[in-house]
Amino acid sequence: MRLEPIKNPTLARKLVPPAIALISTIVIASLLAMIAGANPFSVIGLILKGSFGSQFAILETLNRATPLIFTGLAVAVAFRAKFWNIGAEAQLYAGALMTVLLGTGVLPWPSFAILPLIIVASILAGAIVLLVPALLKTRFGVDEVVTTLLFNFIFLLFISMLLEGVLKDPMGMGWPKSARVIPEARLPRIVDGLRLHWGFGLAIFSAICIWIIQTRSTLGYEMRAVGLNKDAAAFAGIPVNVVIVKTALLSGGLAALAGFSEVAGLKGSLTLDLSPGFGYTGIIVAMLALLNPLGVIVAALFVAGIFVGADSMSRAADVPTYLADIMLATALLLMVLAIMLTRFRVVRD
Repeated sequence: MRLEPIKNPTLARKLVPPAIALISTIVIASLLAMIAGANPFSVIGLILKGSFGSQFAILETLNRATPLIFTGLAVAVAFRAKFWNIGAEAQLYAGALMTVLLGTGVLPWPSFAILPLIIVASILAGAIVLLVPALLKTRFGVDEVVTTLLFNFIFLLFISMLLEGVLKDPMGMGWPKSARVIPEARLPRIVDGLRLHWGFGLAIFSAICIWIIQTRSTLGYEMRAVGLNKDAAAFAGIPVNVVIVKTALLSGGLAALAGFSEVAGLKGSLTLDLSPGFGYTGIIVAMLALLNPLGVIVAALFVAGIFVGADSMSRAADVPTYLADIMLATALLLMVLAIMLTRFRVVRD
């Protein structure tokens, strides 16, 4: 048996394997629920009810999806150019750190300028964090998978040092967290009394912008060309290393916006547990979306719905919340296989 490339896959070929992958994920989750002693139909129903069954549930799902859209976009942009950014977690914390440094009222800025300046500074911070692995790759050929992954641990330890030192809130009763950002540096709520904030609107706007860049700009064309065939792109006159650096800057800036939105829109301060793995989950979101920026929105809502619904389901059906992690891992593995089957067919020799 061997794999044979499909030159012009049909629309059905592109859509059917991913659809089968998602259905298979639900079937596997149902079997696991049965093993745990619960009714599988009841479990799936509770997940759907917990994530989309009420106004509160829907808004919580949108809230959880906000950082996942940013990190999913960051991964999708980088992977499109075959720059394997595994360090969105570090870039997220870079954006969060910049939000706290500039948003606690230290600088006497006009109130109307605080949020725009923090957004720009957060984007630059995330871009600079990813610039180092990009330069190591383009100048010395260092594998970016290793460098970006290690940066996650390095930056988290750096944040821990700051929170135990100069950034530690003296009014925090000894807890390692920063001072809270001032009201002028907070993102307003979309619905009064609930947690959903305008970071979600910024995430949607970012996804649309990235889609326009990838489909309507020279940079988007160059990113796709480098991702498809780096040697052919170089032969055609595309500056491959420059494109990789630009891609890294864009990707790092997007991931940093996740940290900004979590601090300015939700938490109000920086803590070590700000992210429960949003950077890594962004890889799942990007792969489920087939690296499509608009698809990232749908994939992020799907993943967020599983997490939010699993919390509710666990309390109601006495099933471990780890079922959500298994569902996401299964969805990722099956989606990778589905992507392969959209581009190749299995042929028996």
